[in-house]
Amino acid sequence: MITISHFMYALVTVGVILVMLFRRGVIIPTLVGTFLIGWIYKGSIVSGFQAVYNANLTAAKELFTIFLIITFMVALLASLRDIGADRRMVQPIQKLMVNGHIAFFVLALVTYVISLFFWPTPAVPLIGALLIPAAIRVGLPAMGAAMAIALAGQGMALSSDYVMQVAPMLSAKGAGLPTALVADKAMILSLITGVVSLGGAYLLNRKAIRKPVTTELQDEQAAAIKTQMSTEYLEAAAAIETVDPTVHRWSKFFSILVPLSMLGVIVVMAASKFGGTSMGGFEGGDGAAFIGGVAVILLILSCTVFSKFKALDNISEHLIEGFVFAFKAMGPVIPIAGFFFLGNADFSKSILSLGEGVAAPAFLYDLVMSIQYAIPSNSFITAFGILVIGIIAGLEGSGFSGLPLTGSLSGALAPTVGMDPSALAAIGQMGSVWSGGGTLIAWSSLVAVAGFAGVSAIDLARKNFLPVIIGLSVSTIIAILVW
Repeated sequence: MITISHFMYALVTVGVILVMLFRRGVIIPTLVGTFLIGWIYKGSIVSGFQAVYNANLTAAKELFTIFLIITFMVALLASLRDIGADRRMVQPIQKLMVNGHIAFFVLALVTYVISLFFWPTPAVPLIGALLIPAAIRVGLPAMGAAMAIALAGQGMALSSDYVMQVAPMLSAKGAGLPTALVADKAMILSLITGVVSLGGAYLLNRKAIRKPVTTELQDEQAAAIKTQMSTEYLEAAAAIETVDPTVHRWSKFFSILVPLSMLGVIVVMAASKFGGTSMGGFEGGDGAAFIGGVAVILLILSCTVFSKFKALDNISEHLIEGFVFAFKAMGPVIPIAGFFFLGNADFSKSILSLGEGVAAPAFLYDLVMSIQYAIPSNSFITAFGILVIGIIAGLEGSGFSGLPLTGSLSGALAPTVGMDPSALAAIGQMGSVWSGGGTLIAWSSLVAVAGFAGVSAIDLARKNFLPVIIGLSVSTIIAILVW
């Protein structure tokens, strides 16, 4: 049942999208919207105040895992910086990334391969720690690096989910089809969308790609400015030259140990995927936890090597630096995420402080369901209607929650327009995952990519918008013509 609260949610959502399109901040609209919906739904202004607080608290809880990953990886990099291992570590990669143009495509390819197996969330810390600094040093803008990773990982890899097949399974069940039918078509559409969007992103950043820096000082300055890791970066880098020679020897050791450790993580996770271990799978949060734990142990070891007697103090300083960096990257995203979590029944109950036995409203889902019958019986309009519904359903930030809806609509509408239902389901999957998975909205795992690249998550979402929409449109047209 659509209520005044639903209309208010729809109005605020449209307002947020318009504000983003006009390149302005959306924090105030989302906070005000959360307050108004809480007030209207429960009929009490006090409930409005509570909803604003609860929404931000809920968002902080849900996103805190990304806080921790960024914190530990940034702290590890800071400790490696103390002994000069960070520069040694990226030297082999710099041989491959000879310029910013090649670096863009190297980032995209590596991100895609890793994300296919482990999902993007655990892949981002690996790539962010090891490849982004190298790409920036050879001239790729920080925004270009972030776009390459987001589009290849959160977009192209996650939208097909061809290895784990969670996404195609949800779509197929909704449409009443075998998973393989949807998975195969989703793989093709994800590659088309990915190639088009990555090509567009490259063209957008091509003129901003500069020549590789030539001196060590310029290299340090470029990394510090572009990644925005810390104002202390240059001071620490300059201090490397006065460190005990023993530390320099350890820096060589850690420049090999850290990449090998991350490679070991990949091997273990891959082995678990194919049943090669008894530890179970490392999908999603488990993979992120594994990588984060490895980073913590490496952090302890590197701090101890740098100064055995000051390790306790040093590790505290690095963790503080990591948390500050994470909060700078994610702080503005929390109120935005809180509003869109309010549209999901899984979170609205706690945000609105509803009692036991009271049904939680699903504002976004209800709104999408209310307009599904307005889609005309035309293959072109129907396919793009499914795509738009998927994009809207993905606005709450998970990417997967809208798949049962788009799958069900595909199974029901396909016979009336003469299209393959698995193709329609794959189109809906593209819209939902590319939107909510972390390319078009700033309140998703996109914040992790933005955090490691040192760019604004909201600006990154804006930059991704045009290439992604063009890519989705091209893949949808091809699906209509072929299937």
